[in-house]
Amino acid sequence: MTLPARVDVVVPAHDEEDGIGGCVDALADAVRVLRRAHPTVEVSVVVVLDGCTDRTALVLRSAAAADPLWSEVPLEVVETAHLGVGRARAVGTTRALATGPEPSARWTAHTDADSRVDPGWLVQQVEAHADGAHVLVGAVVPDPDDLDPVVLARWTHAHPPGSTLGHVHGANLGLRGDVCLAIGGFDPVPEHEDVRLVERARALGFDVRATTDLPVVTSGRFDGRTPGGYAEHLRRTYGDAS
Repeated sequence: MTLPARVDVVVPAHDEEDGIGGCVDALADAVRVLRRAHPTVEVSVVVVLDGCTDRTALVLRSAAAADPLWSEVPLEVVETAHLGVGRARAVGTTRALATGPEPSARWTAHTDADSRVDPGWLVQQVEAHADGAHVLVGAVVPDPDDLDPVVLARWTHAHPPGSTLGHVHGANLGLRGDVCLAIGGFDPVPEHEDVRLVERARALGFDVRATTDLPVVTSGRFDGRTPGGYAEHLRRTYGDAS
């Protein structure tokens, strides 16, 4: 089992002051679990503040300052004009892969600022690299605290344990560094950059695997940051509680 030399986490954030603190805290837990399981694997995190107009930057820096882990693990903050999620994810990935080990010895792990990864998420990501995967498509679950009980019941009924529906989520996605470069990375589009990347990887014959283990908890809001993103999917598919 050949583990990657480094895993690079990329997080785009646009006006996510309510979620970014929980995102960073969850990533810190995942880094600690990874260190215990695979202490030789380095970790870096790049957060792209995509034209934020709220307190996202302040909350992010406060959360990082409150946890001594981030004095040991690189957490780079990149501030941009509002580019949209595809460009923001591409900027973060390019920045992550610009330095460090050879891309084939790297794994890029992607999540969102309104999401909380499982403590075992980074172990899952690096072990996918070790197992020979080129791309790992993970699952997400909406935060139950964000949903009316009726809406949550509809979602739960449609997602029995272990079900695989084939969705691609930028909040839970990983791929080997050289594969990311070979397929051109994330497209500079306002939405579905994650779906397009995975479709391209499959079309080019790369080993794309999917798992429902260790889903990422993501915002259950209906008013999302991208028109056709997960929030719109929840609203359109499961409706309101009336």
